[in-house]
Amino acid sequence: MKLYYSPGACSLSPHIALREAGIAFEPVKAPTKTHQLDDGTDYYTINPLGYVPLLELDDGTRLREGPAIVQYIADQAPLKNLAPANGTLARYRLQEWLTFIGMEIHRGFGPLFNPASTDEVKDAARDRLASRLKWVDGELAGKQYLMGDQFTVADGYLFTTTNWAKMTGVDLSGFANLLAYRERVGARPAVQEAMRAEGLMK
Repeated sequence: MKLYYSPGACSLSPHIALREAGIAFEPVKAPTKTHQLDDGTDYYTINPLGYVPLLELDDGTRLREGPAIVQYIADQAPLKNLAPANGTLARYRLQEWLTFIGMEIHRGFGPLFNPASTDEVKDAARDRLASRLKWVDGELAGKQYLMGDQFTVADGYLFTTTNWAKMTGVDLSGFANLLAYRERVGARPAVQEAMRAEGLMK
């Protein structure tokens, strides 16, 4: 199994999931700026869309899109409880969180990474993100993780996207539950392993 990733990008989410699941894999760096692998391969020949993450299975099958990839990973290691069982309401709650994080948080950071965005556009993006994160902060009240006491793949995704706050000027200081949650997630050994592997921490 191979995970194509770019350091610090949204591919950190499946990277965390793989390490939490204890699944052996080969991390392959596919920088989003150059789209060139370390061996010189043009990443577009592997993923015509050019973005990460991409998970390549041992039989050569390729999976794109982070929310699909992390659920696949979770289902390969059911005893790790990284996702509720398929067909349960809890599984749909997980998918609800993954969709919300993707559409409201992940996508919300987009204008802040776009050099063509005006200051007005960036300010509006920060305001919108703040309103969404305020809601998340409320949802985390009295809970260890998004789904309760059990860490799931949604937590790895929220942790990954909120990592971008500091570099984009999104202020998290008013969200005590979210900050405490980020500390809990960031202290997990698998999360630290993934961060170190991507050069995001020493």
